[in-house]
Amino acid sequence: MFGRALSAILVVGAVFLSWFVYNIYFANPRTDDAYVQADTAAIGAHVSGQIVQLPIKDNQAVKKGYLLFVIDPRPYKLALDVAKTKFNLTKIEIRTLHDTIDSATAQLTNRRIDASNTKQYLDRLLPLRDRDFVTDNDVTETRNKLKAADAGTLSAEAELQKARDAVGVLDNANQRLRAAEEAIEDAQLNYDYCFVHAPFDGYVTNLNIAEGQYANVGQPILTIVDDRKWYVLAYFREDLLEYIKPGMKVDVSLLSYRAAHFEGEVQGIGWALFRQNGATVAGLPNVEETLNWVRLNQRFPVRILLRSGDNKHPFRMGQTAVVTVRSE
Repeated sequence: MFGRALSAILVVGAVFLSWFVYNIYFANPRTDDAYVQADTAAIGAHVSGQIVQLPIKDNQAVKKGYLLFVIDPRPYKLALDVAKTKFNLTKIEIRTLHDTIDSATAQLTNRRIDASNTKQYLDRLLPLRDRDFVTDNDVTETRNKLKAADAGTLSAEAELQKARDAVGVLDNANQRLRAAEEAIEDAQLNYDYCFVHAPFDGYVTNLNIAEGQYANVGQPILTIVDDRKWYVLAYFREDLLEYIKPGMKVDVSLLSYRAAHFEGEVQGIGWALFRQNGATVAGLPNVEETLNWVRLNQRFPVRILLRSGDNKHPFRMGQTAVVTVRSE
């Protein structure tokens, strides 16, 4: 009787243990191979120059728009002033060219009037020559004057077109004025680039410079950790992936705060892993000879979005996490 009871207890215990193990490892997948992450931005300079202001400190929290550092703005301010001066000179030149157009237009009108008068005079002379009231020399001289008047008209038309082209109007827009305005915009942009601001709320990190450092275009000066969105990259065995779906709720614990618990949500599961065995080398697959008797599960990254933390428990990149995906 005692043996049967013990056997029944063992069977029930084995069933319970099996259910418990299944619940831990499959129904609610769990892993401690997980780390807190956030996006980062390497902040550099769009213009080169010496850093003259550095009002921030390493690990400082900054808000969007906060001044991070200032590149010496004096040469760029000078370039901006020069561009504005050239813009004003361009407007003066355009006014002068318009006066030239008016003068060329008046000159063309005079040339046309001279040609018209000469043509009319020649038309009156021709009948008179037939009646011997004028000589052939008079007619020839008048014709030469008409040719000269027509040539003067063509020259005046060319001068007028040249003056109009010099103004720089194309597609109903003055290209000379537009070029001067664009030069101001470019100089203004470079001047504004001297003042570098935080692109989002975050934390300054890896600040290893001081005032006086020379900043080169495109070279990172510091890094900002994006505080707007934190997530956990948890690495699960591939045999557990079918039990994990986007949108599932996740319980998160951090070794930094043992008494605190956080909630998250599965955003997605990684689609690819890099495998050195089989990677292409010199255009050919590199396959190593192996005698693996034990097949190890691959571990795929699962991105888990964290809900906002609090001032007492701030998130930090690299914190070790323990995550449990809730199936219900």
